[in-house]
Amino acid sequence: MSFLRNIVLTSLLLAGSAHATDVSMANGSISFSTPDQWIDIMDTQGDPEVRVFQVPDPSPTATTSLARITITVKQADGAGAFQQYMNNANAKAKGLSGYQAAASSVPNSFVYTAQENGAQFSYSERYWFKDNHAIQLRCVRPAQSQAGPEWKAKFDKGCDAIAARLQ
Repeated sequence: MSFLRNIVLTSLLLAGSAHATDVSMANGSISFSTPDQWIDIMDTQGDPEVRVFQVPDPSPTATTSLARITITVKQADGAGAFQQYMNNANAKAKGLSGYQAAASSVPNSFVYTAQENGAQFSYSERYWFKDNHAIQLRCVRPAQSQAGPEWKAKFDKGCDAIAARLQ
């Protein structure tokens, strides 16, 4: 009977735990996991290879905004090509409506706000050069969400977890 009880308890524990979806890019040289709650909304192959995940916002804010995390992997032949990729992305960001840079103490990263569909969004972009690939992690969420600070903290924690795996 204790064997059956252990199976039931294990099943209940697994049902209550957070699940993750494993993601592999660049022919397996880059991998990370996302929470199952994130919705895979775009997946392109080739160069660049892009994955976009919607991070559900449970509040009414979500009806007019899309919180998302994008991972882009592009071939880069050397550090110069990586630097050029990062400079081009930064120049594109500076062209966004209402662009306002914020301080960032993380190397190869940019933090800023900009307007999207009339609302202010927070952007965090981080870059790495790995195995001749330029990697961009771009985390975008509404600057203000009716879901509150807990949701924002959970979003930022998810972004940081992917960053830790991409390093």
